[in-house]
Amino acid sequence: MPKMTGGRFIAEFLEKSGVDAVFYVPTILSRPLAEMDNMKIKRVLAHAEKSAAYMADGYARASGKPGVCAAQAVGAANLAAGLRDALLGNSPVVALTGGRKSMEKHKGAYQENDDYPIFEKLTKANFQVDQVERLPDLMRQAFREATTGNPGPVNLQMAGNNGQIEDDYAELELIVEDRYTKTPSHRFSPPIEEIKQALRVIEKAKKPVIILGGGSRISDAGKEAHEFSKQTGIPIATSVAAYNLIPEDYELYIGVPGTYSRECTNRILSEADLLIYIGSSTGGQVTHFWKIPKIGAKVIQVGIDPIDLGRNYPNEISLLGDAKTTLQQILKENLTKLKIDDWREKSINIVNEWKSELNKLRNSDSTPIRPERLMKELSEVIPEGSIVASDTGHTAMWTVQNLWMNKKWNFIRCAGSLGWGFPAAIGAKCAFPDNNVFCLTGDGGLWYHFTELETAVRSDIPTITIVNNNNALNQEYDIFMNAYDGKPSNRWTEMWYFNKVSFAELANNMGAFGIRVTNPDDIKEAVKEAMKSNKPSIVEIDGDVNALAPTAWSK
Repeated sequence: MPKMTGGRFIAEFLEKSGVDAVFYVPTILSRPLAEMDNMKIKRVLAHAEKSAAYMADGYARASGKPGVCAAQAVGAANLAAGLRDALLGNSPVVALTGGRKSMEKHKGAYQENDDYPIFEKLTKANFQVDQVERLPDLMRQAFREATTGNPGPVNLQMAGNNGQIEDDYAELELIVEDRYTKTPSHRFSPPIEEIKQALRVIEKAKKPVIILGGGSRISDAGKEAHEFSKQTGIPIATSVAAYNLIPEDYELYIGVPGTYSRECTNRILSEADLLIYIGSSTGGQVTHFWKIPKIGAKVIQVGIDPIDLGRNYPNEISLLGDAKTTLQQILKENLTKLKIDDWREKSINIVNEWKSELNKLRNSDSTPIRPERLMKELSEVIPEGSIVASDTGHTAMWTVQNLWMNKKWNFIRCAGSLGWGFPAAIGAKCAFPDNNVFCLTGDGGLWYHFTELETAVRSDIPTITIVNNNNALNQEYDIFMNAYDGKPSNRWTEMWYFNKVSFAELANNMGAFGIRVTNPDDIKEAVKEAMKSNKPSIVEIDGDVNALAPTAWSK
């Protein structure tokens, strides 16, 4: 075995594992970063550890490959906070952090804190690398943990506040297991008899619905799910995490259910007599906190992790398997279109009625600009092959309700951390430098990590950020209205209004491209100019502070 430093080993391991970028805040992994001079790994110096974690997360969700982020001991807790979304969103992120050396523990060493326990609740796995000889097996294990089952973030705490284990020499064998360099690392399907049993239940249903979850995206099961719906004639929905897997113009696509939902979708699911969840853990958001469908509904669930099967509903059938592989097995059976014409027609009519009601707002010429009109314009101007990263809150709600695209595109969204979208888009662009990468966010989300625009300019990462700037965190409107029992004081906006600042002007001053849009007719041209600039871009939309995303429909 060759003798090398820990730093050289880490650099070579990441290179051989196909890692395209490392996102970090110094001082950590100085030797591995230096060793990358002649490698194709992009070194992205971020301004904050949380941003670095979000960048790695966006890279991972867009590509399916482990995203790598790093921070020294004093910044480890900040990095850990950024891993929360990766854990919630089943994203394969590998964090490399500094930690205490054994000889320095409990002595008041510089920057000494026991950060290791912080990562226990925010990662899928958490390891300490106390000796350089442990790097080979623990690096492999980190990638294995990150990419198997439900993917998730992993932390490797390196000995030394700056990861000084990188300077130690040892004979280190470089072994990379290709299987664990991308999700899904294993594909398996349930026994054929269980599949046949599930199909027998489906054949008896009068009002079935298919719901795709985030696991279907990780598995790349959109094509198979679409075909399953076409052959059986069953209406199909997508969770927010699975948005875009089914074309918007597919006749039986009924939209997005749950809390960040379309009214039509929740209405249809509330009447269904069989829910077929594929790649979904049936969590709180996709079910609107288990109100749609109600507990006790008849459910068939396909999932890769046995602990998810039947977690929230008493499943009629549980199918343990990868979503894509399981659907491929299902499609090998002699599927026939179910005799549910009335149900299909009713579902289609509910969707069409909902879309018809939206037309007035989607075509609104009012100023400030309505979000529905913004999304309509973006639907028409975003090119095929683009990646769209969405923030949470109102942005995600407006997006899945109104960004109707029939072209081939990819969609990633955070699992709940406002501010995730902008740095995540930077990470996604590092994974796919030749694709257009859009970030959809509001001013409340963009303010979190706006400093990373300097990172994007310096590192030549030309993302296109569409910011709905209404100078407020207006998703708090209803919350504070309730806090005042419907009678707010004349000071209530102190809790959710911002100063009026032009992000476009700031962008131009930072060497990026910025353009402000006040007329909805100018949205498309502004986006085209941003794409032509080949710079990190901010397209600032003069948004309507009074436009509130519709709340979820429920009985």
